[in-house]
Amino acid sequence: MSGLDFEISQRPDFAIVSVQLQPGQSVFSEPAAMASMTPSLKMKAGLKGGLKKALGRMFAGESMIVNTFTAESQPGEVVFAPGIPGDLMHYRLDNNSIFLQRGAFLAHSEGLEMSAKWGGAKGFFSGHGLVLLKAQGTGDLFFNSFGAILEIDVTDDYVVDTGYIVAFEDTLDYKVVVLPGSRPAKTIKNFLFGGEGLVCKFSGQGKVWIQTRYIHPLLSWVYPFRPVQSKN
Repeated sequence: MSGLDFEISQRPDFAIVSVQLQPGQSVFSEPAAMASMTPSLKMKAGLKGGLKKALGRMFAGESMIVNTFTAESQPGEVVFAPGIPGDLMHYRLDNNSIFLQRGAFLAHSEGLEMSAKWGGAKGFFSGHGLVLLKAQGTGDLFFNSFGAILEIDVTDDYVVDTGYIVAFEDTLDYKVVVLPGSRPAKTIKNFLFGGEGLVCKFSGQGKVWIQTRYIHPLLSWVYPFRPVQSKN
């Protein structure tokens, strides 16, 4: 299966991807990801893969609805833009799998299936929910981040703060552990009130993608400046 013809631009702060579709080609995306398109394309919204897979995507932090863009008799272009400021990455799957954290999925080509992957209790303690989004098959995948994306080649062990993980290959094993060097009392305090002190330890060989920003510290910084209704 031939890959999509695409171009990623405006990196790394406000990345977008332009996809050129030939007659008969389709691309699938999150709702509201389409920034622009040529009128020759046809868009259809629906529950791709049935209700079970749609529910799985919902539990993984994505939308149940998937938009399908198809070039029927004429070629066309569709431009996708992530909902948050940051970078986006292309990954070509070849009969393998990749895991995404919630909110990272943007679009994919034909030949891929998106499903929910139970992360167990370690997913809960990572602060990102119990379910990961799993992409598998052969095709093109686009995922986005908050901030720029760093691609890390793991060959043995590697530690990443749980809030900075965007995606990782299925060849890697992982477990959530206490941040090395943390004092027990401080670790409990950070976990309960600050969400820090827990990291994801990857092992094996494969790629992991991390983002250069984490949304929770930004929200904590903005919170004191929020409008507050005065009490008369």
